[in-house]
Amino acid sequence: MHRFKAYMGTKDFYFHVLYIAIPMIIQNLITNFVSLLDNIMVGQVGTLQMSGVSIVNQFVFVFNITIFGSVSGASIFGCQFFGQKNHEGQKYTFRFRLLFASLIILFGLFIFSIFGDSLIQLFLSKDDSLEMITQTLQYGKEYLNIILWSLIPFGIGQVYCSVIREIKETKIPMYAAMSAIGINLVLDYALIFGKFGLPQLGVAGAAIATVISKIIEASVMIIWAHTHLERNQYLIGAYRHLFHIPGNLAIQILKKSFPLLMNEFLWSLGMSTIAQCYSVKGLEVVAARNIASTLTNLFGVIYIQLGSATGILIGTKLGASLFEEAKDDVKKLMPFCCVITTIFALILIPVGKIFPMMYQTTTTIKDLATYFIIVQALAMPLWSYVNASYFILRSGGKMGITFLFDSGYTWIILIPFAFYLTHFSLLNIHSILILVTFTDAIKAILGYFLIKSEIWVNNIVD
Repeated sequence: MHRFKAYMGTKDFYFHVLYIAIPMIIQNLITNFVSLLDNIMVGQVGTLQMSGVSIVNQFVFVFNITIFGSVSGASIFGCQFFGQKNHEGQKYTFRFRLLFASLIILFGLFIFSIFGDSLIQLFLSKDDSLEMITQTLQYGKEYLNIILWSLIPFGIGQVYCSVIREIKETKIPMYAAMSAIGINLVLDYALIFGKFGLPQLGVAGAAIATVISKIIEASVMIIWAHTHLERNQYLIGAYRHLFHIPGNLAIQILKKSFPLLMNEFLWSLGMSTIAQCYSVKGLEVVAARNIASTLTNLFGVIYIQLGSATGILIGTKLGASLFEEAKDDVKKLMPFCCVITTIFALILIPVGKIFPMMYQTTTTIKDLATYFIIVQALAMPLWSYVNASYFILRSGGKMGITFLFDSGYTWIILIPFAFYLTHFSLLNIHSILILVTFTDAIKAILGYFLIKSEIWVNNIVD
């Protein structure tokens, strides 16, 4: 029993963890819940419309995760500077994030504008009818041409969101998400179906509603930060000399940021590549996977944000050189993340049997979507452990190891395996999904040994 006590924290410890994590969870739950309702509304219009939107959202997903990577490298320094109460250091990391994210936004707009059609066609199976392929491509293009304008407010919003979270004001991004949800839902309903005197725009209406909601969400965080300078002292004079970042610090941040940026880009691209592998099995699989991922993403917020909170807590301790406390916290946080995730995964299974019934699509697609949901629910505790391992490694600035652990594993092991199974084996999608999903057990084992080695125990800002 004494042995297990090392892995259990006090009530105050867990209260502090939840104080950081719950606002982040609520913020992302709101965002994903809006996406869920948005997806259901589009699903009411038709299966091909839903598939077109789903395909485009794969590209938006890659952009969103890349933006996350572009701010995360500097955020590691920002957390540790905050632990030292070094506002000037935080200011430099804020400037770096703003400039870096702006470059990613411009690059994203360029790629989607020029190569959008070709990207959508990668997810269209030749086994489907020409009419289905043509219509799905048309709906995808219609949605993409509007949704790409959401990249700007999302990117800038994430810069502010990351630095606001560093100072442990995690409720503000939550309030920002809540302020946008009502308008998003009303506009979704009105513009997709043509209600309240507004035109019926279908997938275009869903895209317009999303762009407006992203603008509102970013605006709330930006306005709060600049009107509460006593809590955001790093913003004082931050824009006056926007391009001034001490050379040595800029090089250090870039050394950490670039591998992390590439990791997030390659990992998200890898996830989209696996989705593309599944898509060769036909548009029915694309539609079923879209329905399933809408729900599993909502529940997945729990373990993702618990991992993110773990990274913030451990990074702050490392920045203050409280190494023994950081190691002790990791022992308690890892099982906590897995236990909480398991509880929600068990709730997801029965919900997953009901959720696909809300879509106006075929019985085959609904049954396949339910299967996807159950398999992913069973994998969530495993993913929770992997996710927490990732954030702990990242908090100590071990970018090379983090890169190999995350995107290296994805491209060296997971993608070749998924490609072989979908293109060369005779297995059906049910067997393929199980084999690909639970291959992540390899990653969990790697995570266990890396965390145990304590290679992540570093102060990178002294």
